[in-house]
Amino acid sequence: MLTVSSLRTRWASLLGSFVAVALGVGVTAAMGLCLAAAHDAGAREPQRFAGSPVVVMGRDTLTVEVRRGPSTAHVSKKLAHPHPVDSELLRRLRDLGPVRTDGAGRDAVGVDAPVAAVREVVRESGAGAGPSGETGGDRVRVLTGEDRRLADPAAARDAEALVGVDALLGTAAGVTVFVSVFVTASTFAFAVALRRREFGLLRLAGATPGQVRRVLLGEALAVGVAASAAGCALGAWGAPRLVRALVEGEVAPPWFALRGTTYWPYEVACAVGLSVAVIGAWAAARRAGRTSPAEALREAAVDTGVLPRSRRVLGLALLAAGLGLLAWQLGTEPAELLKRKTYTTRPMLLITAVAALAPLLVRPLAGLVRLPGASGLLVRENARASVRRTSAVAAPVLVTVALAGCLLGSALTVAESGASEARDLTRARFVVTGEALRPVRVPGATVSGSASTAVFVREEGTALIRSEARAVTDVAAFASVARLPVVAGDVRDLDDRSIVVNEEWERHEVGSRVRVWLGDGRPARLRIAAVLARGTGNGGAYVTTANAPGAAVDRLDVGVRKGADPAAVKARLRASGTGGQVRTTEAWLAATHPRSGPQTRLGLLVVLGIALVHAVLSLSGMLLMATSARGTELRSLRLAGATRAQVLRVVAGESVVGVAVGAVLGVAVTAVCLGGLAVALGQLSAPVTAAVPWGLLGACAGVCLVVAVGASVAGAARLSRLDGPSTGRARGMSTSG
Repeated sequence: MLTVSSLRTRWASLLGSFVAVALGVGVTAAMGLCLAAAHDAGAREPQRFAGSPVVVMGRDTLTVEVRRGPSTAHVSKKLAHPHPVDSELLRRLRDLGPVRTDGAGRDAVGVDAPVAAVREVVRESGAGAGPSGETGGDRVRVLTGEDRRLADPAAARDAEALVGVDALLGTAAGVTVFVSVFVTASTFAFAVALRRREFGLLRLAGATPGQVRRVLLGEALAVGVAASAAGCALGAWGAPRLVRALVEGEVAPPWFALRGTTYWPYEVACAVGLSVAVIGAWAAARRAGRTSPAEALREAAVDTGVLPRSRRVLGLALLAAGLGLLAWQLGTEPAELLKRKTYTTRPMLLITAVAALAPLLVRPLAGLVRLPGASGLLVRENARASVRRTSAVAAPVLVTVALAGCLLGSALTVAESGASEARDLTRARFVVTGEALRPVRVPGATVSGSASTAVFVREEGTALIRSEARAVTDVAAFASVARLPVVAGDVRDLDDRSIVVNEEWERHEVGSRVRVWLGDGRPARLRIAAVLARGTGNGGAYVTTANAPGAAVDRLDVGVRKGADPAAVKARLRASGTGGQVRTTEAWLAATHPRSGPQTRLGLLVVLGIALVHAVLSLSGMLLMATSARGTELRSLRLAGATRAQVLRVVAGESVVGVAVGAVLGVAVTAVCLGGLAVALGQLSAPVTAAVPWGLLGACAGVCLVVAVGASVAGAARLSRLDGPSTGRARGMSTSG
């Protein structure tokens, strides 16, 4: 009964938590529905050989045996150069029936014949034996039914796109849960601080600490149930729109859509909603249970005991864990800090730690504020005295600014470092790109042709690693136009029996031999001619074209010799008939190393949008709630002679200070994350180009500032317009009487 009565009278203070949980459940449900669609995308109709009942496809994967604990397993990787269907097998297939080919090459053919007869011909031709050193792989595959779509060129791109959808939605869902718990916990904690006299009266009336905790947890559970129901409806409405955004943003394939009726996303979202509400209220409920009966008699406006020992210990432990993890990764595996999964999740630990310790930081930071006049002094002292209110305002701003700075800043830093690294790797003045380019000789220029390929290596016997590589046609010309970060050996020693690797490889000693599989799956044992610095991981390996069978030259790096006219060289390149696009190196880098791709932009937009919406809801709800509880304080200001405008300026100034504290703390977290990333890039011998998105940080802080000032001024205006100095005095006398 007490919980029901509390819900009836305290619904306004619970509205912010309700909206935050409902939004979190809605986003989680929408993400879950899209993830279910990605995992059960359904089989697309074959496009390339839709009219053929059987498709014979050249082998396109490498399968190698690796150790898995005490046993072994087979792992597969996509080949860089799939095998074509050989001429002898093609002749025998034509004896069975009509064979269809297309302009895409002989990597696959359609056969109008019984599948049993096709399999027999393939078996008799010896196509079932893989290359030496490889297990589990056939030289060709026989595809029927829905599997025929595997021969479509778009099949691999669609599969890769769906993996990107999984990564984006998984990250966004994780951030949503984190922000929802954070906002709900902050809202409940502030509500408990405002209700300490109420809980003191309950304790004075004989309520036990357990009963007080159960009241608050009962409220949280009721909020969670109602918000989960509303959130599921919101998720059902938002899922189709999210799918449309993913398709229009070129993150998901054009055919991606919700399929059938799936219920597990709603079940997961409801469980998340209930968990978020209860977890968010748990710490506040424990604190409410410790309220003493004497709190009912307190009138002091200055917050005391705002940082209990348990919270201080938790905050320091989280801070030590966040900084310790950062230091450990810098000392052991700095390349991990460059991965999106790492720089997306690591800030959450630091944000939680700083938010837990925020009450310790509010007073010194607010004390730095210097505003003119008596109103300015009152703003500063009110912000320092009301630590809980200032911390509650700063918390959602901290989350938004820190996430914006860490996520976008890290993505931009890695991208710009990669672009700078690519620029440093070449001395070329021009780059020609295209398919199957024809190497040419140009007076006054050095032309180095190369092809995109890959090499595979089994590391520690437990993993098959694919490393992107470039196959060069002329080692001397390549060494002339390239500027590789060599740490050992000499690139000019590269030949048909050697390879250039980087420090990321398990074995990277010059002169040692490594067993690899080439881009077509053929095994080879190559000597290491040179070792490169690890960098951002985009450098890859280098081999000669003899070790890249099936690879066509797709890039010409052109260096201009001393004394030659660059314009004349460019004109000769265009007239030479290379068959490709001629661009300056700067233009080529701008096209191939953009600041961010569509998937990154959309993913950051989704994540930051979620955080900003939660921040706006949290700020508006908490400030309306806080201002409504300041009636006596505002009337006292009017009685002291303050005008209505002065009262509103004071309230607005306090909100500005709270937002400023949150923004400063968010920038501090951003500085730690980006500083650690810069150190990691330096350790990897990569260019350090720290990119701080000041514009986005300012925009997030500005939105929070407008909402905070608007909500606080609206609440104060509602109270102050009713109470002039005389009416306020009379009301105060009536109340005291």
